Amino acid sequence: LGKYERQFFMDDLVNGQRKRKEEAYLDLICRAYSAQRIENYATLHAKKAGRFVHIGPLDMPVTETRIMEIFEECKTHLITQVDILGFEFEMGAYPRIIQEIKEQGVDIRLRYVPKDVFDARAVNKGQVKFYDVSYLQAKPIIKDNKVKIELTDFVTNYTQDDIEDIQESMRAGSKIVIENGQIFKITKDKNGIIQPRENLTENWHDWIDYWSVDFDYDSKKEIIRIKNESGDTSTGSVEEQWTGNYIFENEWQTFRTKQDRTLEFTSAEHEYSQKRMYRVMVKVVDILGVDTSQIIEIKI
Repeated sequence: LGKYERQFFMDDLVNGQRKRKEEAYLDLICRAYSAQRIENYATLHAKKAGRFVHIGPLDMPVTETRIMEIFEECKTHLITQVDILGFEFEMGAYPRIIQEIKEQGVDIRLRYVPKDVFDARAVNKGQVKFYDVSYLQAKPIIKDNKVKIELTDFVTNYTQDDIEDIQESMRAGSKIVIENGQIFKITKDKNGIIQPRENLTENWHDWIDYWSVDFDYDSKKEIIRIKNESGDTSTGSVEEQWTGNYIFENEWQTFRTKQDRTLEFTSAEHEYSQKRMYRVMVKVVDILGVDTSQIIEIKI
């Protein structure tokens, strides 16, 4: 999320500028999240409405190790509620580790930092939305050298922060809100009385707007071109470097349209030409426009 905006934000970090830029980054995220900076903690940067806040690094994923460090500090200070904000999260960290920590008395909520945080106008207008990290499950169906991918589950615990404000400010009529991963319609009658909520979410399928598969995720490396460090820039010579990442290539997809709201939950069959290990990436875009991905290793 916001990969190139992050790179631009950090491009001019040299010498003592890094510390100032990191502080500016923390202040920026706090302002967008409506949180107040705090001090004297090793892993906690802010507080919002009774919940402590950790702001993940700008240039790398929030790892399981980082989450456990936050948990240990919470235990030390008897803190029971934390929001962890990050642009990326280590695959597999959710939901297993979060559930284990919750069973030990600390409620941790993982939330994506949207690229809108770099839009000053969106921040000033309070339009930046932080969405909870979701989790998908998919399984391969392997027959000889052919594979199908079945999407089997999608979990989100997203809750809007402004539900109470919406209920208080809305006029007679109805609004759609999201709480604990469920979509509700709330209705206020002409006397200002809120009626019982109507749950519009029948199952996890309702959250999926689009999903796609890259059957050989490692096949295309992400390559960047940089100026040669020889010092001679007059020739305009550049060299290519691998970033360590791969580029997702959409080899199969299904999505909803206005005319057809149905989705397929098993992909078309893909045939491999070589017998070896492959990494398959499954990408889901939910109805909020948030990406969730999972990598599956298969052996042909």
